[in-house]
Amino acid sequence: MDNLIVNLVEKERKRQEETLSLIPSENYASKAVRDAVGSVLANKYSEGYPGRRYYQGNSVMDEIENLAIERGKKLFKLEHMNVQPYSGSPANLAVLMALVEPGEKICGMELSSGGHLTHGHKVSVTGKWFKSVQYGVNKEGRIDCDEVLDLVKKESPKVIFAGTTAYPWAIDWKKFSKIAESVDAFLVADISHISGLVAGGVVENPADYVHIVTSTTHKSLRGPRGAFIGVTNNGLEKDESLAVKIDRAVFPGLQGGPHMNTISAMAICFEEAGSHEFAIYAKQILKNAKALAEELRAGGLKVFGTDNHLLLLDVGLEKGRETALKLENVGIVVNANTIPGDAGSAMKPSGIRLGTPAVTTRGMKEAEMKKIGKLIVRVFAGDNLDKIKSEVLSICHTYPCPN
Repeated sequence: MDNLIVNLVEKERKRQEETLSLIPSENYASKAVRDAVGSVLANKYSEGYPGRRYYQGNSVMDEIENLAIERGKKLFKLEHMNVQPYSGSPANLAVLMALVEPGEKICGMELSSGGHLTHGHKVSVTGKWFKSVQYGVNKEGRIDCDEVLDLVKKESPKVIFAGTTAYPWAIDWKKFSKIAESVDAFLVADISHISGLVAGGVVENPADYVHIVTSTTHKSLRGPRGAFIGVTNNGLEKDESLAVKIDRAVFPGLQGGPHMNTISAMAICFEEAGSHEFAIYAKQILKNAKALAEELRAGGLKVFGTDNHLLLLDVGLEKGRETALKLENVGIVVNANTIPGDAGSAMKPSGIRLGTPAVTTRGMKEAEMKKIGKLIVRVFAGDNLDKIKSEVLSICHTYPCPN
């Protein structure tokens, strides 16, 4: 036994137990999911797809992958699903490899407005290999679909990403569908942040409007650190070979052998996310986000949001990281983030991003959100940090992390 690693794992377990994670992209996977990730399935090499492997001894792996695919398709109402992407970034890159030649145009949301690196940001390979045109948000922090339409008609991108990482409002999938139709572009919904809310039926499923759906599985979906690419009926109507193109882009285009331990855990999380209990959980995420936003506003803070699981908080010019560190010192874990119209930068943003999936998993509800909101306001007001930290620890002990 490697005692050094064992001790570090225990140290991290204790940190998670004794802090409040308000990072929207973090959550607590169930024991069943964690057991699958740490199972003997990690020992097997399964390069290829079910029934078409390059190694012998994969009959069980075929059953596992097929089960994950069927459960995922049912959950998200998809016609085809690839569960092999190692994470969300290669999933989005695989989509572009399948549909776009280097140098051709793609369109996505600006990183500073709440978009993702892999939607064509200039420092990402997706912004270097392809010509990227980006849309932003208005003063309220909302997407102006008329402006997006004007941009798309002017530039005629081949692929449009609709999806975000720090956008506290609902996305109008129907309007984006019409925008994509106007230039005959492929429309990709990246639902990595909201996939649990989609599965729980509390936000609209984009499957009826888009051609492709991508998502991670470890955020609001509460699964392992994996990803999937889904093809919708609309996608197959637009290109009957779309599923084949996606599969070839994932393997052999980008990846080798899939992580079958992760895929088995994805199958478990898809089953969990289809339950009545998960639907109740998803509803509570939204209730908690709204309660937290209301309490922060009542405390005099400027809040952007929320229609979903997250909100943005204006903390002053370039004070995002400073504020995030101050909150971490009392046991409240958030992340620094740009806000709409930020005069700062990604390295020196003027906001923080907060979300409720993880604390909701711990069983907290609106009353606890109001307590946490008040504690955050007190940190801004310069109250005694030791006292605040003690109160945070009390909440943590009352609502332990799931075993």
